Amino acid sequence: MNAAEQAKNFEVASKIASIVNLFKSQFPDVRVDLKPWMNDPETLELIDPDSIDIGFHLPGRSRSLESRCVLVQIRLYQDPIEAYCRAIGVEVAGYDHHGEQWKLSTVGGWRFVGNTQPQTESAAKVKYFCQQIFELFNSNMISS
Repeated sequence: MNAAEQAKNFEVASKIASIVNLFKSQFPDVRVDLKPWMNDPETLELIDPDSIDIGFHLPGRSRSLESRCVLVQIRLYQDPIEAYCRAIGVEVAGYDHHGEQWKLSTVGGWRFVGNTQPQTESAAKVKYFCQQIFELFNSNMISS
């Protein structure tokens, strides 16, 4: 679900802002899109209501990331009894004018798959960014 729509309270909005800052600390030239999904009926059927989705647009095609934009989807688990929310997975995908070029999922082996892969230094930055997301969400459980 679009990050802008998930910012239902101050704590979640703060987490989203922190995620943006974490990514920008690794890739400072990006432009942020808190509404990467369109609101048409077909797209809305595919959206996971238990995720925070953020788009990052690069100024042209990045050779180090092998993409022009990056979509980050943070999968969440909301405990109905304890009233907390935690990150259970992160998917990061790089796109250019040919479509998806690579994907990294923290569910499984944390491996990049796809037509191309980010260069070693950028791949390490993406993995570090994912680790920081888990620390952000899971070190201090947030209320939903």
